Amino acid sequence: MKNKITVLFFLFSLSLFSQDNVQRFTLQEAIDYALANNRTALNAQLDVEAAKQQKRETVATGLPQLSGNIDYQNSIKQQFPGIDFDGDGNVDFGAKQSMTVGAVLNQKIFDGSYIVGLQSAKVYLEISKNAKEKTDLQIREAVINAYGNVLLAEESLEIINSNIAILEKNVNETTKIFENGLEEEESVEQLKITLSGVKSQLNNTKRLKSIAYQMLNITLGLDVNAAIELTDDLEALTTQNMSLELLAAPETITDNIDYKIAANDKVSKELLVDLERSKALPTLNAFLNGAYIGNNEAFQFTTRHQNWIGTAAFGATLHIPIFSSGMRSASTQRARINLEKAEANLIETEQQLRLEIASAKSDYELAIEEYSNKKENLNLAERIESKNQTKFFEGVGSSFELRQAQTQLYAAQQEFLQAMLNVINAKAELETVLNQPTY
Repeated sequence: MKNKITVLFFLFSLSLFSQDNVQRFTLQEAIDYALANNRTALNAQLDVEAAKQQKRETVATGLPQLSGNIDYQNSIKQQFPGIDFDGDGNVDFGAKQSMTVGAVLNQKIFDGSYIVGLQSAKVYLEISKNAKEKTDLQIREAVINAYGNVLLAEESLEIINSNIAILEKNVNETTKIFENGLEEEESVEQLKITLSGVKSQLNNTKRLKSIAYQMLNITLGLDVNAAIELTDDLEALTTQNMSLELLAAPETITDNIDYKIAANDKVSKELLVDLERSKALPTLNAFLNGAYIGNNEAFQFTTRHQNWIGTAAFGATLHIPIFSSGMRSASTQRARINLEKAEANLIETEQQLRLEIASAKSDYELAIEEYSNKKENLNLAERIESKNQTKFFEGVGSSFELRQAQTQLYAAQQEFLQAMLNVINAKAELETVLNQPTY
């Protein structure tokens, strides 16, 4: 008895542990989680961080650069022996071993390409941020779609199971009536055909539900088989997402992320033109170096008796481009051509976005209208099926008419579920193209 109680307690504890491991999400929580954990979103954020480091690297190239060097040389065979010219022991020309310890400080004074590089690094960072924003919008829309698909599968299963329960009851009742000789066998067979079709639909919906959960897990950034539970309701979400005010939202094309990306591309092409033109300008660099040189016949450079000779120099280098055989001109023209393409692409993007916004508004308006229509159709189909079922069991209606009414009802149920999902998805698509996310 004690062992049984222990086993039951263990199973109960395991059940509670399993339930605690289930992650529960509202739609808003799912979106927030995905933006923080989706692998694509994480990579987009890393791209932004990399762009920030790229900007720092570009700035640093124009700041003072200090480097040191230690050079050691041991002449295996000397061309000239060591000679003391004045007899004071200070001249060690031709010593077998030598070492130079020095440092060099370089500083750009003027370089046109560096100025353009600073501007380019800023634009590159902006491009990375825009890419992150676009990624977030796409992930948000993907989560809404995946979340809705799971709710659709769950609702479908609930309705189909209810339909199966009613059909099985009808089959049992009709079979008894047939066995008593008050109904034809065909009536039983008609109902069995309908029941068989609905059971097949149930099996398919179960498979689709599993796939829908896996797709949502991947979108969220979870393990594909993670246990999750959705706490929002499909019809409640549909009601929340019906907003006619959104149809009157202003079409601010410049707020659209695709427009921002195309505009940034144009700016980057302008900078490439400036870069090619800057190559015709002179560059000026300054340097300061210093070194200590020591020579000896044996390796005694680490001793305090080693004699070191110090040297230092300051200078500047002016590089003046004179003639490139037309290479710089060709590079500049190529950059101008790419700029013209970017300008044309920006105009094309603007026109495409106007069309996309108009299309998205039309799709959203249609989805709302279809929702009302499918809801009304479902109510009609329910009444028709109920009437035919009453007529059939009262003996004034045929099994064919009942089966036809049931098939019509099942189709109306699925169309209504799909209409609710279409409202949610169409609104998400419109918000994405307007760059006005609600969640």
